[in-house]
Amino acid sequence: MKESKSDALVFFGATGDLAHKKIFPALQAMVKRGNLDVPVIGVARAGWTLEQFRAHARDSLEQHGGVDETAFAKLCELLQYVNGDYDDTATFESLRVALGNAQRPAHYLAIPPALFGPVVEKLATSGCGKGARVIVEKPFGTDLASARALNQILFTRFDERSIFRIDHYLGKRPVHNMLFSRFTNALVESFLSREHVESVQITMAEDFGVQGRGAFYDQTGTIRDVIQNHLFQVLANLAMEPPARIDSESIRDEKVKVLKAIEPIKAAELVRGQFRGYLDERGVARDSQVETFAALRLHVNSWRWQGVPFFIRAGKSLPVTCTELTVRLRRLPKVFPGCDPVPNYLRFRVSPEVEAAFGLTVMDPDDRMIGQQAEMMLSRRPAAGEMDAYERVLTDAMAGDQTLFAREDYIEEAWRIVDPVLKSGTPVHVYRPGSWGPLEATAVMPPGGWVNPVARVANSA
Repeated sequence: MKESKSDALVFFGATGDLAHKKIFPALQAMVKRGNLDVPVIGVARAGWTLEQFRAHARDSLEQHGGVDETAFAKLCELLQYVNGDYDDTATFESLRVALGNAQRPAHYLAIPPALFGPVVEKLATSGCGKGARVIVEKPFGTDLASARALNQILFTRFDERSIFRIDHYLGKRPVHNMLFSRFTNALVESFLSREHVESVQITMAEDFGVQGRGAFYDQTGTIRDVIQNHLFQVLANLAMEPPARIDSESIRDEKVKVLKAIEPIKAAELVRGQFRGYLDERGVARDSQVETFAALRLHVNSWRWQGVPFFIRAGKSLPVTCTELTVRLRRLPKVFPGCDPVPNYLRFRVSPEVEAAFGLTVMDPDDRMIGQQAEMMLSRRPAAGEMDAYERVLTDAMAGDQTLFAREDYIEEAWRIVDPVLKSGTPVHVYRPGSWGPLEATAVMPPGGWVNPVARVANSA
């Protein structure tokens, strides 16, 4: 069934950091591509005029991506601004007037979760929520109990088909492309199972620290910030079964099945780290035990993957900025006396560039039948004009396509997996900035070791 497109976009938190860095560039791109031609109403309590709001939008674009004068002029015609507190009935009365004849608005809550309740309630009592969709920004809870509580708040006024929980990582073209590549290439799909795969590892490395966001990060940590959401989505894209149909519910059904097959992580299967100097960051508690690095092992006990360990590693102040997945295949029996075959592998890089590579054993240069490992690689940089993640997810939300959004059961399963270990008080080990994390991380190391991503300097086509 084709969903009706939203006829207005309201975004709460319109003067915030997320709006300035990501939302205005996405809105301009949507206008330029012809995917946005409805009123865009910013709601905030900055005390601004509409002209100040438009000036803020222009400043955002000048700093983050550039101004397209034609598209920006069209965006300015669509922009409206409602000023007021989120718990003030008068704010929502003004919003109702701004919505005019809109019957299917989309309300984007780019605000802290603590404000969801008052906003959802006021949307309903003011009539602004009638026929509406609600788009919710992450983090969606801090544990299983809080995620369930947030869901209950939303369910008091909206049904699941009207709720869009953003994980912008799913909007990245390479992440979305993993499914397409898996299920359209026999060369890849034929060996993705326990019969052929020895282990799977996923690394998300960042070569910077918390970048002035110490107060936020000290309430979050690496597991909550990127593993429980972003990297579980990458894992699900690799491990899921082919969907029965190509619709949002069928695809999301298969992703939920993957998480249901994963046991909660045990303390012995997790190593947490903190880069030296983190405690000096502004907003960070002097005795903080929040991790800036985590390495963990988990098990997907499905028919396809039972017995194959999955390893996830993520952290800040590491040597490079890169997200990469490596599938290491089982070692072949020895045939040539001087050659111990190294396991073949599939390596898929999600960012900053896109790479798909096969690691193969080839004849050594001196023909001594010893062999050496070589990569066969396809690589590309994002092309100009490609959809940014936020443009993609906002476009889909406005169209009512939920494929790239997390469903209630997926969110709760993801928290179920990490909840026990988050509350178990595992130790935090200090590591040197620019290293690959604490030495203790070898306790949860894939067979054959971690594959450390390297920075690429060339731009291959």
